[in-house]
Amino acid sequence: MKGLAVFKNFLASITRNGISLLGTALAIAGLVLIVCLFVVELLGYEGGPYLGILTYLVLPAIVIVGVILIPAGNAMHRRKLRRRPDSEAGLALPVFDLNDSTTRRSMLSIFSVVLVFIVITSGATYKGIHYMETVEFCGLACHSVMKPEHTAHARSPHSRVACAECHIGPGANWFVKSKLDGAWQLVSVTLDLYPRPVPTPLHDLRPARDTCEQCHWPTKFVGDKLRVIKHYEEDEENTELTSAIILKVGGERANGSHGIHWHVDPDVSIRYRSDETREEIYEIRFAVDGGEATTYRIRNAPEDEGVWREMDCVDCHNRPSHIYESPGPAVDNAIEDGLIDRALPFVKRESMRVIREEYESHAAARAAIDHGLRAFYDQNYPEIARENSALIDAAAKTLGDIYSVNVFPSMNVWWDVYPDHIGHEQSDGCLRCHKRSMRTADREQVSSDCETCHVVLAEEEENPDVLSVLNIE
Repeated sequence: MKGLAVFKNFLASITRNGISLLGTALAIAGLVLIVCLFVVELLGYEGGPYLGILTYLVLPAIVIVGVILIPAGNAMHRRKLRRRPDSEAGLALPVFDLNDSTTRRSMLSIFSVVLVFIVITSGATYKGIHYMETVEFCGLACHSVMKPEHTAHARSPHSRVACAECHIGPGANWFVKSKLDGAWQLVSVTLDLYPRPVPTPLHDLRPARDTCEQCHWPTKFVGDKLRVIKHYEEDEENTELTSAIILKVGGERANGSHGIHWHVDPDVSIRYRSDETREEIYEIRFAVDGGEATTYRIRNAPEDEGVWREMDCVDCHNRPSHIYESPGPAVDNAIEDGLIDRALPFVKRESMRVIREEYESHAAARAAIDHGLRAFYDQNYPEIARENSALIDAAAKTLGDIYSVNVFPSMNVWWDVYPDHIGHEQSDGCLRCHKRSMRTADREQVSSDCETCHVVLAEEEENPDVLSVLNIE
């Protein structure tokens, strides 16, 4: 009977007032739903990002709120009882006699329930924290905002690397900081306060040595790399031109670093002052082995403007996981891969014409590109339009695909909004620093010799001899 009394007291404590009853209902409903949805996930149903958000973020929060409401309701109820004349009887605390076997069994049952609650809540919380680091959560939970970056990431060399591995890295400090930043991002998305396009670069991004260098080894000697680039002219034959370049990637050796990766040598310190976008660099301070720094500045550099930064990997590799192509290279690659048939006359020129237009949506772009390309061949090459209709359809589809993964009208992301600093196609790249106007007070300039970083073996040539020598098609 004492055990029954204990159980009744427990039930009364969680249901004796409206607030506690509400908390009990929320906690029980949340736990039941978490278990059910977890079982559904185990059975193979994916459900998209919102199912994960509901299971591992929303429902655990509801359970925790419910648990908090139970003692809060009891405290309010006891405060109300104190105001009554017979408050002493109402405030008497229950007595648990553990010498009684029935009481022990009841307490054990209550302890088991609490333990199950803690296990389920802890597991859901852990899973929720892990889920917040997934690509699915980062890229799909806020469709319109992150769609451009999620699409670019899915096509990048880092498509199998989770967002958190680059944006947060190991350790608790940056995890907490990122979640605090995420709280404001949630508010801005909810209230539609976010800018379009999302500005870059991220000025509070963790240094590359704590993220990129968990996988990459920048001081490793890589040596020279051959790169062959295909380009197609905008003439009737879509003439193929080839460039061949040896990139002096270099790296660290016993006698010092060489090549492009000299910039990340641990003994080399490079700091620079630039505008917010890091496209315009005003001043550089360079030192080796902790020695005296050499300062380079451009003419008429603003005195009190710009942001100082220690140079690291992402100053050149600024789009390692979110790569947007320019229209020219994108069409060239499609022709080289056979997705656009080079046999179609003027296909490069016409592709560039229709793909550079601004359309209000991806659907509108696909329709207009298809119509524009077909209209050209119907008017100028009617026989080709009849006999090679499938080739024109394939070209239009490919151009629509290219547009849809590089341009996002709803976010004002157009061609080259996010320039890549590797090479010189979308921005000045290396030339932001390596230019004649960047000089010391004694007029010594930063090297602008192209062969410092690469050697050009062929530059936009038809069937260059060097490819035959290297046995490259």
